[in-house]
Amino acid sequence: MTTNSTRFQAETVPFLDCADRAWARNAIGILEGDARRSADTHLVNPVFKGLKGISIYLKDESTHPTGSLKHRLARSLFLYGICNGRISKGTTLVEASSGSTAVSEAYFADLLELPFIAVMPRSTSRTKIDVIERFGGRCAFVDSPSEVYETAARIASETGGHYLDQFTNAERATDWRGNNNIAESIFGQMEREAHPVPSWVIMGAGTGGTSATIGRYIRYRNLSTRLCVTDVEHSVFYDAWKASDTQTTCTAPSRIEGVGRPRVEPSFIPTVIDHMIKVPDAASIAAAHVLSDRLFRRVGASTGTNFFGLLCIADSLIKEGREGSLVTLICDSGDRYSSTYFNPDWLSKNDIDIAPWCDVIETFLDTGAFKAP
Repeated sequence: MTTNSTRFQAETVPFLDCADRAWARNAIGILEGDARRSADTHLVNPVFKGLKGISIYLKDESTHPTGSLKHRLARSLFLYGICNGRISKGTTLVEASSGSTAVSEAYFADLLELPFIAVMPRSTSRTKIDVIERFGGRCAFVDSPSEVYETAARIASETGGHYLDQFTNAERATDWRGNNNIAESIFGQMEREAHPVPSWVIMGAGTGGTSATIGRYIRYRNLSTRLCVTDVEHSVFYDAWKASDTQTTCTAPSRIEGVGRPRVEPSFIPTVIDHMIKVPDAASIAAAHVLSDRLFRRVGASTGTNFFGLLCIADSLIKEGREGSLVTLICDSGDRYSSTYFNPDWLSKNDIDIAPWCDVIETFLDTGAFKAP
């Protein structure tokens, strides 16, 4: 008897990618180890006698191994690249950064023994550059902040490497529904506080990724908390949000590292933001000085931007006779800015007078009376 059916013959399964998969598994294990050691950070609860009925909480991201909020983002970007098959053994990694993200990425590149190149403005603080180089990274400098994107993409192409692209991938590399992201960490730590559901979370725009994570998480959990995003001078986010125009650009460079951007970054999601505040640079730096004195350690100017925005919200609550809790972030240590924001000569050179704003902030914290200079 004959049959027309074709006999199945098993094909030889190729195992040529075993080395790549083994490297990826080992790399993810290293990143998971770092997450277990450093994922959660302290929630600081300073008391200011002038802010009666208002509880202030500062999520201290400066305690990460690389000293800033960007440690979380860098780890997520590495996981995102590895799990998408874009990062493997020997891949040259390239990033466009104003400093802190590149520091954290250099740290992870060093852990995984991968080459790393950071593209950044020449104005980036020397302290950050030194740390990147200490981790084995290299720095490529551009004259204008708007040049970092194209230059980073070009270097990645020329080296056959991977452009981490924090400004595009920040919002998609982080699981905003949970997985111990910063929003889940904040709300988990708040559970046993007097006002466990914050009235507001206040934070700077930066890449847009962290505000996107927090804003979406708030909606996903169906919480009453509102999100306020602060922006600085020479940055586009506030104007773009107010005008509903994501094509807004700015040619002048931001003086507040880490938060001011010349374009609306792809990770910025304005529709999850309830309110925005444009903070003068002098107020950001003054707030960093005052908060540093109150905490007995230095914080950076982006933290000052966050803190000043928080004080504006606190003032509104006080005037409305309302109580509640407000949360913001300590983004990084002010020790990185000893030659700039904490240097009187630098402030004078940049025509920044923080004294009037320091007086305003000190008075408000002590008496609850807020009046801008």
